[in-house]
Amino acid sequence: MKNLYIYCEGKTEEGFVNEVLCPYLINMSIYTRPIICATKRTKTKKFKGGVSNYQKFKDELIILCKQHKNEMVTTMFDYYRLPNNSPGIKDSESNLYKKVKIIEKEIEADIGMPNLFFNLMVHEFEGLLFTNILAFQIIADDNIILQLQSIKEGFESPEHINDSVDTAPSKRIEALIPGYKKVLDGVDISKDIGVDAMLAECRHFREWVQRIEQST
Repeated sequence: MKNLYIYCEGKTEEGFVNEVLCPYLINMSIYTRPIICATKRTKTKKFKGGVSNYQKFKDELIILCKQHKNEMVTTMFDYYRLPNNSPGIKDSESNLYKKVKIIEKEIEADIGMPNLFFNLMVHEFEGLLFTNILAFQIIADDNIILQLQSIKEGFESPEHINDSVDTAPSKRIEALIPGYKKVLDGVDISKDIGVDAMLAECRHFREWVQRIEQST
């Protein structure tokens, strides 16, 4: 069994790794360990959750990579609202997938740890939930299902659902389902969808999982 550490943005991503991704990868003898990013450290406490500054998560990733220098480390950060001081973020590439890969490679080069491969969720975790709209039936009625399906059909893929403060995948879900709970509902919906369906529709997610399989 090989260990893979996934440095993630918050409890939603942690739940997804534990309940959805880990059971999938364990069949390949890969055991995933999610670690919520630290935003602040004191002598007695570490504060977790959220990504507000590149230098902060860079420093934490270096610590994590050094602690587990003989094992692989990856990340699960949202491309949506990635800190604007992140390497590559201002690149002018217009193709979504090429732009995200540029950012990932520049961050990897800047951090410079050989056991790290940096990954961004495109545009955020909730994008994966648009893989199968019927999975929302556990928290939404037929009318909302139709509206969510209409949103999905307006884009090339679930990962292309755009990233402004009003139109990011999570914002669209919350607008239609005010009671949506990111941690509980997001993980339950993703469990119902399953990794295989996400791999089929979400190219960048698929390439990340393939890299996990090849790197561990």
